[in-house]
Amino acid sequence: MAKIVCVLYDDPVTGYPTSYARDDLPKIDGYAGGQTLPTPKAIDFQPGTLLGSVSGELGLRRYLESLGHELVVTSDKDGPDSRLEKELADAEIVISQPFWPAYLTAERIAKAPKLKLALTAGIGSDHVDLQAAMDRGVTVAEVTYCNSISVAEHVVMMILGLVRNYLPSHDWVRKGGWNIADCVARSYDVEGMHVGTVAAGRIGLAVLRRLKPFDMHLHYTDRHRLPESVEAELNLTWHATREEMFEVCDVVTLNCPLHPETEHMINEETLKRFKRGAYLVNTARGKLCDRDAIARALESGRLAGYAGDVWFPQPAPQDHPWRTMPHHGMTPHISGTSLSAQTRYAAGTREILECWFEGRPIRDEYLIVDGGRLAGVGAHSYSAGNATGGSEEAERFKAAVPA
Repeated sequence: MAKIVCVLYDDPVTGYPTSYARDDLPKIDGYAGGQTLPTPKAIDFQPGTLLGSVSGELGLRRYLESLGHELVVTSDKDGPDSRLEKELADAEIVISQPFWPAYLTAERIAKAPKLKLALTAGIGSDHVDLQAAMDRGVTVAEVTYCNSISVAEHVVMMILGLVRNYLPSHDWVRKGGWNIADCVARSYDVEGMHVGTVAAGRIGLAVLRRLKPFDMHLHYTDRHRLPESVEAELNLTWHATREEMFEVCDVVTLNCPLHPETEHMINEETLKRFKRGAYLVNTARGKLCDRDAIARALESGRLAGYAGDVWFPQPAPQDHPWRTMPHHGMTPHISGTSLSAQTRYAAGTREILECWFEGRPIRDEYLIVDGGRLAGVGAHSYSAGNATGGSEEAERFKAAVPA
């Protein structure tokens, strides 16, 4: 029997839903590029329901308990007295989501001698110290592509929201006003603007495809250059360095993984390369950006707006400056956990667990670390090392929330 610890975000403050806004989900047959959707042998949940919160349990309890395993589900993840910390001693598998990450630091991995699998229900495994996982022989896997389009849609929404000054305009309505001049004094068209993505993988390329009909000039930088046919199809301009791209773009969107080579790549110095009044959208990872440098750039006017749904740590402490800085469009980390996406990443989590317990290989597309080294998609997207430093600050959010 194995113990599986599953860390999920809290249920809605109004209670777990008994009904939903829609009765079903659109049918998706596959992913661009040919990767298949998750293929578990079965699922024990209704697609379109809230699976990513504690009561949803990713639809795993019946399956795991039918095999004789123990499933512990909690949202209490931060600090030495957390439920997660107490369960680590005999946990074989830890499941977490990027939106409410269970930070598996080297110290925590050392406290978990039975840990064999760290599984991300979603995309992005930077909340795991990958170097420590490699050193300890822990397998790390994630459900690649399950919510890439969800995030790409969120990016497009945030670009339009910033450039058109949507959120402040909506606030005027909510306050009972009709202050048109106040609304449009910071409102522009995206048509004709230059937009660039840092990384043009599944998410970055999907963003570019969705922005092409807006008649924007499309740019990208990536260590893996796209095929010439794709560049020609979208009329893309490739840049050898990020800084070269920053200088020409009105909008920059970050769509790369977090690892030691990308940590704080947007900082005081790189922001000097941005056009004055550029917009920055970050739905990748909060730690790609220097927190205070972003706030100062908005206050000075170097950036006209910053939007995203990723912070560091997560949840962000109450005094995190991104909550109160000017001209921002921040949300909690929600871009990849729509009800549509939850259906896919819950199914992918089930697929990975079926493979694990049946001794079958986990797909290469899902592997990040295996056999003490970066593997599968991890070898393509990550570098060795640790990006979890400072994650203990997440405990301050819990301390600030009234009981």
